[in-house]
Amino acid sequence: MHRFTFIDLFSGIGGFRIALDALGGRCLGFSEIDKPCIGAYIDNFGDSANDNLGDITEIRSIPQTDLLVGGVPCQSWSVAGKMLGFADPRGKLWHDAVRLVRLSLPKVFIFENVKGLCDPRNTQNLDLILNSFRELGYIVKADILNSYDFGVPQIRARIFIVGFRDEYASNFSNFAFPIGSAVHDNLAKYLDGVENRDVDKRKFAPEELFGEHIPKARNAFQKEDELNDFFTLCDTRNGHSTIHSWDLADTTTRQKDIMIAIMKNRRRKQYGNKDGNPLSSEDIREFVPDISEEELGELVSKGLLRKPNGRYEFTNSKNSSGIGGVYRMYMPYSKIFSTLTASGTRDVVVTDYIKTDVAPDEYKREFLSRIIAHKKYRPPSVAETQRIQGFPDSFRPHHDERVAKKQFGNAVSPPVVEALTRQILDTGVFEADSRKPRL
Repeated sequence: MHRFTFIDLFSGIGGFRIALDALGGRCLGFSEIDKPCIGAYIDNFGDSANDNLGDITEIRSIPQTDLLVGGVPCQSWSVAGKMLGFADPRGKLWHDAVRLVRLSLPKVFIFENVKGLCDPRNTQNLDLILNSFRELGYIVKADILNSYDFGVPQIRARIFIVGFRDEYASNFSNFAFPIGSAVHDNLAKYLDGVENRDVDKRKFAPEELFGEHIPKARNAFQKEDELNDFFTLCDTRNGHSTIHSWDLADTTTRQKDIMIAIMKNRRRKQYGNKDGNPLSSEDIREFVPDISEEELGELVSKGLLRKPNGRYEFTNSKNSSGIGGVYRMYMPYSKIFSTLTASGTRDVVVTDYIKTDVAPDEYKREFLSRIIAHKKYRPPSVAETQRIQGFPDSFRPHHDERVAKKQFGNAVSPPVVEALTRQILDTGVFEADSRKPRL
């Protein structure tokens, strides 16, 4: 016997569906327009094409259901995007989500979106969405849930909007968003062909790792007293786990010293207001007095510098672009991987171990000699991406690797949905009776 019924809007490949099926839900229909996603959904859940309600903007009737869910397309609210909000056609799909709530009058709804919807720049838009649901007779609550807190090895913060029909106010009073407390495994657990073993981490005073000032723009998973569990390929910043293009190229000690000097001085205000300014040979001589034009020319010929408009700048001048198509390299003992996105990632997994109880300089040298030199790294496979997003191994991904990874990058993490829905089930709302007529 099913515990509740649900309809899966903006279903994608079924991140919501996996969790709701596991909790005893019965799907009355799904809505999706992307053909590869529809194919994956039907293949995995056994629905027919007739179960697809189709384009949400064209739906004029919808079954009454206990629970209505959906991950509304998020690009229009993303801080990483253009923040167009309702000016973007994808942002206007919120109007259709509200319209379908009015048509179905579910006891409860759950809608998911990017954290950017909570950005101060979107305050009015979020209030408009929440008030639209309240006007339909729903008590509404919104909160940010992070997949990392529910056992998924990535920082993936999303807003979840939950509404109970107002006659279930007593049930709503017992509802609270889940608080995650997941203990994380090593990344190696999610990888195929990589040994999973714990390592001994040496403790350091913060100044041993960062110098006099601890950088403010550190990742949430960097510790102040331990070596990083990942290496970053980047020419514009420095650190104990930063690999530069001059570390990878055939360069002399002198050439490395010149590049480090340029890196440290290129952000000085006397050369301009950019976060890294092109420098003339005269500028460079201010901090490398004996440098010659021939030496700078050799660095250009090696592809480390370029010289547009007569000034020198790094060839790899953007932080997140990485080097050679790779940005971050995660060790198998890392507790996390990068946030998966539909546009893919420049990040890779490392397939071997290095010593972790050594000084920072040795840590970097061993990484270069043991990992980089022997190319012991690779992009995560489709199956590994699937696990990193919280999908079970039983899920059958799209046959095209590029498409499958895009689909997982777009998906909601099932463990988060499961934890949230358990909180809703615990209120007893789906066992409660209602005499409210359907509009």
